[in-house]
Amino acid sequence: MSQDTNVNNAPEQDISEVRKVRKAKLAELVEQGRNPFEIVSYERTATAGAIRADYDAYEGKDVSVAGRLMSKRIMGKASFGHIADSDGGLQVYFSREDLGQDEYADFKKLDVGDIIGVCGKIFKTKTGEITVHATKVTLLAKSLLPLPEKYHGLKDPELRYRQRYVDLIANPEVKEIFVKRSKIVSAVREFLDGEGFYEVETPVLNTLAGGANARPFITHHNTLDVDMYLRIATELYLKRCIVGGFDKVYEVGRIFRNEGMDPKHNPEFTTVELYQAYVDYNAMMDLTEKLVCHCAQKACGTLEITYQGQPISLASPWERLTMVDAVKRYTGLDFENGKLEDLVSAANGMGLDIAKDASWGDALYKVFDAFVEDKLTGPVFITDYPVEVSPLAKKKPSDKRLTERFELFVTGRELANAFSELNDPNDQRERFEAQMQAKAKGDEEAQPYDEDFVTALEYGMPPTGGLGIGIDRLVMLLTDSYSIREVLLFPTMKPLK
Repeated sequence: MSQDTNVNNAPEQDISEVRKVRKAKLAELVEQGRNPFEIVSYERTATAGAIRADYDAYEGKDVSVAGRLMSKRIMGKASFGHIADSDGGLQVYFSREDLGQDEYADFKKLDVGDIIGVCGKIFKTKTGEITVHATKVTLLAKSLLPLPEKYHGLKDPELRYRQRYVDLIANPEVKEIFVKRSKIVSAVREFLDGEGFYEVETPVLNTLAGGANARPFITHHNTLDVDMYLRIATELYLKRCIVGGFDKVYEVGRIFRNEGMDPKHNPEFTTVELYQAYVDYNAMMDLTEKLVCHCAQKACGTLEITYQGQPISLASPWERLTMVDAVKRYTGLDFENGKLEDLVSAANGMGLDIAKDASWGDALYKVFDAFVEDKLTGPVFITDYPVEVSPLAKKKPSDKRLTERFELFVTGRELANAFSELNDPNDQRERFEAQMQAKAKGDEEAQPYDEDFVTALEYGMPPTGGLGIGIDRLVMLLTDSYSIREVLLFPTMKPLK
């Protein structure tokens, strides 16, 4: 579809001049008593998607449609244009004979980007394109700024994220990402509700920032005169629900962490966390696999997907690999049988800087983080994490250095994190104390001592499996998006000076 060359060459025109011309058109309409912004509603009888989906039912029928004018091509006494609404686009045929001389002249003054309503009959052109034969056109909102030029579009990522509203108009494929995101979030809720989980809501403002190792955002409550923190996890409140007698709970919630920004991280993001009484991390692996597959089927219609050119099969069963075995597979370092001193020396020879007095668990995790994680195409569950990096997980009965914890990796990125939850209040107290010691040594991400949570555990929490899934990363996977900014409607941006 070609566009009116008089209205949509923003890269080649001074935008301020375009705005000036369009504001003059608006002023003329207002002076004539035809201010489009005074229109409060417009009755539509069909949408582009509905008409395209069932053309036979609409052929020859009168309809009323509305949307943004995306193009227009003036051809004397008759013209063509395209409008886009929420679920697609339609061609519109405008003629002076059907609209009348005055209304046709008004149509010719419209600009690409204007919001219009069109009444008319549905037909197909000789080339087979579904079209509305306009009998009445109503200007519903005046666009004072030009849309990006059609063939170049809005390509600059920085501008796309800052002006997502323009990005959605100019790049229809971007809108499809967020349609899929909506389907994925709905699928998460649908699956968990079907499994008997109750959705609950927990505080966003906390007096302690617990449940994860992360730096919080700090704010101040004036009435209480106390500092408060935007939550860095929903974990500890959800576990309190298990203590209180719920067997299955979950929350889809916004999380805030005052940390770096890169293609995998944004200061605010969305997770689903869930907890189920009387099960362990093996049950959580089974649940994770079913949940992700359910979302893939709902959003993509298949378990065979492609991510950044790489085929990924989500078909069951998924591989389960201990961290020790993963490190041995990808680095050759044997943390099960080797001497710690030799392992640390070998790892440092590979480019790490592990202290000579590092614990076995710290050394294992640092090697995994540096040399293994990005190689995990997956989907693969990495299990049995060291105690040092898992302050809320239950220790493995067979090896007290390890915990019953897993993370799910796909395309080299962590997608889910789960534990057999620690429910021993004495053990939990000791781990909180260890976290406080780490904080005293300068670890800004160490968890605070949460005495009330320990008190909750003292009332008794049953054996429990817990799981957290990053919704944004799940959406990235299922929409083939490289950066988290592509799947956040309004990602965090540095303010323009």
